[in-house]
Amino acid sequence: MNTAFDLVIVGGGLAGASLAVALRASRLRIAVVESRPPQRAAGWDARVYAISPANAAFLRELGVWQHLDAARVCPVHDMVVCGDAGGRLDFSAYDSGLGELAWILEAGLMQAELWESLKRQHNVTVFCPAAPQALTVDESGASLTLADGRSLRARLVVGADGANSWVRQQAGIEARFTPYHEMGVVANFRCGKPHRNTAFQWFREDGILAWLPLPGNLMSMVWSAPDAVAQELLALDAAALCERVARAGDGLLGAFELETAAQGFALRLMRVGRTVAPRLALIGDAAHAIHPLSGHGINLGFQDARALAGVLGTLPEWRDPGELAVLRGYARARAEEPLLMQYTTHALNRLFNNRNPLLGAARNLGLNLTNALPVVRNALIRYAVNGRF
Repeated sequence: MNTAFDLVIVGGGLAGASLAVALRASRLRIAVVESRPPQRAAGWDARVYAISPANAAFLRELGVWQHLDAARVCPVHDMVVCGDAGGRLDFSAYDSGLGELAWILEAGLMQAELWESLKRQHNVTVFCPAAPQALTVDESGASLTLADGRSLRARLVVGADGANSWVRQQAGIEARFTPYHEMGVVANFRCGKPHRNTAFQWFREDGILAWLPLPGNLMSMVWSAPDAVAQELLALDAAALCERVARAGDGLLGAFELETAAQGFALRLMRVGRTVAPRLALIGDAAHAIHPLSGHGINLGFQDARALAGVLGTLPEWRDPGELAVLRGYARARAEEPLLMQYTTHALNRLFNNRNPLLGAARNLGLNLTNALPVVRNALIRYAVNGRF
């Protein structure tokens, strides 16, 4: 027996859940299929995100931002980017006329609040735990069979199920992966000195190191390191890891105490040939994956959800949300930003991984020249904040 919906979202992570919540006022009947419900970490979540002001505004529109625990959210007022040979780039919210450059908060915090909204939403049915098993598409709609035998019928299926998207594979959409042979090593630390709401980033010979401020004197580290270096970091005991991370940042925040154990995940670039097909759309990591050096991964996913909700939520009642002509409007709206961020982060990663001394001098000179040109620096801030210049 088929259960009929207008929209089935496969993947209830941040992008998928935010799409469903963004359509709360629509007349669309929505199903969310997710393998497991979100669980809050016992302490601080090792996975944190830098949320742009544009996406903080999106979450506020959804009624989510207002309910986040303010004691676990930290604004970024300044950012310092250091090259590997004396280059430096400084960003200031105050100098750019902004309240903040970004907000740092835990993935689990956002996920839990989005799911609270989902559970109260009149037009959403949550299938969890549930796993998709088969997908067929015909002229009038799509049929999704779950592993437990239940069958869902929908006019549109959205793949929000991550970089290894099952939906994308079933639809036959090609994804091209470029491994970086790096891992993102993440951990949280208690700092000996105040961070003063400043984020730091270093382009080093052993990878790209970022320190992101958390409330109080806590800091979240993201070290995008070559595989061998990452394995070394993950093998260190707490004291040795604290000492190495503090030393890598020139001791700017004093001595460290490990708050959350280190975790590592492989880094790769992922591009898809298309993000829409008849009866199907991709959002979030299912549509694009980028290097984390810009901190824009989930910001792109939120903007995907916002754009698709904008297209679907304004359709007249007679219009079919799964029509390719409708979905192409979403694809056009999201053609520029993910592509630009993919190529920019990929180019920066390759640029700073090249050990040619002449190129090293040029890239650090470029940082210093950009730092000396407020117009260029502020343009970069505007793009990071708003997703456009």
